Amino acid sequence: MANRQHPSVFLVLVTFLLSIYYSEQLQSSHSQTLLRIQQLLNFPAALSSWSNDTDFCNTDSNSSLSVVCYEDTITQLHIIGERRDSPLPRNFSINSFVTTLVRLPSLKVLTLVSLGIWGPLPGKIARLSSLEIVNMSSNFLYGPIPQELSSLTKLQTLIFDNNMLAETFPPWLDSLPALTVLSLKNNLFNGSLPNSLGNVENLRALSLSHNHFYGVVPDFSRLTNLQVLELDDNAFGPEFPQLGNKLVTLVLRHNRFRDGIPAELSSYYQLERLDISSNALVGPFQPGLLSLPSITYLNISGNKLTGMLFENLSCNSELDVVDLSSNLLTGSLPKCLVSNSSDRTFHYARNCLDTANQNQQPQPFCHTEALAVGILPERKKHRKVSKVVLSLGIVGGTLGGVALVLLIFFIVRRGNARTKMKNPPTRLISENAASGYTSKLLSDA
Repeated sequence: MANRQHPSVFLVLVTFLLSIYYSEQLQSSHSQTLLRIQQLLNFPAALSSWSNDTDFCNTDSNSSLSVVCYEDTITQLHIIGERRDSPLPRNFSINSFVTTLVRLPSLKVLTLVSLGIWGPLPGKIARLSSLEIVNMSSNFLYGPIPQELSSLTKLQTLIFDNNMLAETFPPWLDSLPALTVLSLKNNLFNGSLPNSLGNVENLRALSLSHNHFYGVVPDFSRLTNLQVLELDDNAFGPEFPQLGNKLVTLVLRHNRFRDGIPAELSSYYQLERLDISSNALVGPFQPGLLSLPSITYLNISGNKLTGMLFENLSCNSELDVVDLSSNLLTGSLPKCLVSNSSDRTFHYARNCLDTANQNQQPQPFCHTEALAVGILPERKKHRKVSKVVLSLGIVGGTLGGVALVLLIFFIVRRGNARTKMKNPPTRLISENAASGYTSKLLSDA
């Protein structure tokens, strides 16, 4: 009976030994790949501890370097360097770098920040089909984002901040069903945003700040999970974007929005940070924004917003920064915006408020400026319309009277002409009769 069990024991032993062998081979392969990456990145300080003897799956992690393994395969690679201002040497090849990188097929998280990587990102990076998070910020990547990334159906986070990526916004991003975070800040993108971006239902954070985008912002009201929207320093406008009410951060600073603040913004109870400064927004400022239950930062400066403030307006007690400067606000400064605490910042200069602080404009200034941009109180509008109607009535009445007089004159004159044709004047009759009489006398003679 023992002889019958011997083959099975032998088989288990062989399987065990083979698994050890292949595991060692796999570790060796991954080790060689990582050492090659170290060489291609020109031996950055963050990788100074790597050598042929390094057990990469059992190294200590720090803020600059982390290698995470699962069942002896590398699933996460985080490298943060110090090359923020200079690219790698001219002999660096991004094609060779990505070719080496895809030898780690189990990678789910890839972070390569401030390493001086330069060149157009090759589409072959999409061979890392398990990728869920990609962060290649603060490098020198240029050109478009390769369309091959659209095949990464598991991709959740895509961050390419602080590069030189250009061309238009990738229209295929709506094909990434799991995408939750998209950040392309500080690049050279241009053009308008595709309407399809409003269909990325799982999107939680969208940051497109400091690019050259322009045009109307797509309808984001269907993005019910969107919490962070940063579109500052572009040329979006003129309409204020349509948004969902779960926003926590909304930054639209320095664009070309010329619309009014939508009333529903005062019901965004999760909103903590609102910055709509340096646009051309008109219409009334909504004081309710000061008392939103989560608001801590509010900046509406550099617009043409109107409205009257009152001392008894309430503010959220956690409100740390408020900037109302350079608008057309009148009335009294709310007491909740007067603070002696150095931790809180309140700016309200260049309005027409009843205070001597922070360089206020005279009252007529705000009224004149409001007229200049077409903002009128309802009563003024009513009076203006009444005057216009009255003027049109007077002009119309005068023209009608003149036309009536001319019509009467024409009718009378025409009647007189007909009368003359039927009844010739007496003098003419007498002359004709005398002529006939004379003719008759001559004939008789």
